[in-house]
Amino acid sequence: MAREIGKGGGTAIETHPVVSREQWLVARRELLAAEKTFTRLRDELSQQRRDLPWERVDKDYVFDGPQGKETLAQLFASKSQLVIYHFMFDPEWEAGCKSCSFWADNFNSIGVHLAHRDVSFLAVSRAPYAALAAYKSRMGWSFKWVSSHGSEFNYDFGVSFPAEQLARGEARYNYGTIKASGAEMPGISVFCKDAGGAVFHTYSTYGRGLDMLNGAYHYIDLTPKGRDEAEQRPHPQAWVRRHDEYTD
Repeated sequence: MAREIGKGGGTAIETHPVVSREQWLVARRELLAAEKTFTRLRDELSQQRRDLPWERVDKDYVFDGPQGKETLAQLFASKSQLVIYHFMFDPEWEAGCKSCSFWADNFNSIGVHLAHRDVSFLAVSRAPYAALAAYKSRMGWSFKWVSSHGSEFNYDFGVSFPAEQLARGEARYNYGTIKASGAEMPGISVFCKDAGGAVFHTYSTYGRGLDMLNGAYHYIDLTPKGRDEAEQRPHPQAWVRRHDEYTD
């Protein structure tokens, strides 16, 4: 027996098998075995991530935020670990990237939980702090967000690209070279600070590596239609809007 799954997101109507409860349980248990294997592999990968060697950060980066000027070391506050989301917000833009805004809707209220695991969390963008503060207020966000305007931080951590790279139509991103579509890309970087105050870069991820930070996508992945983005143009996330811009 087959059942129609309603049309949506530009995809064609598709049929899907419908079976008895007993048959469904057999199929679900088979998938559960695969899910358990994936979970164990993910745990192993997470350990490999933690085992990566570190690189010392010796450059004096300064950021502008709600507490005024702060160094990278000061962004840790009282914690020894720091997670930074590289939020796309060019100094010339009037609003932050809509896809980064989709990610940022997952950030509110996580800080208190991360703090209890010795982690500080915040976002960094190149736009001046006044622009970040205004957009943050519009979006109703509470997480810390600071500006790296005038700093080389975004360039050094591979999420903003120098004019010479853009002139060639390419950019060094995600540990390789991509065709440049603009001066900004997203990412996540992780740092550690030792008892003497030295700061170390422990990890950065880009592209699909950011999926783990988007809870909404993980819920969507549980549904029959999944992300349903294959037909989206000009790119898979063309459907995404800032949360105050959806019309229905």
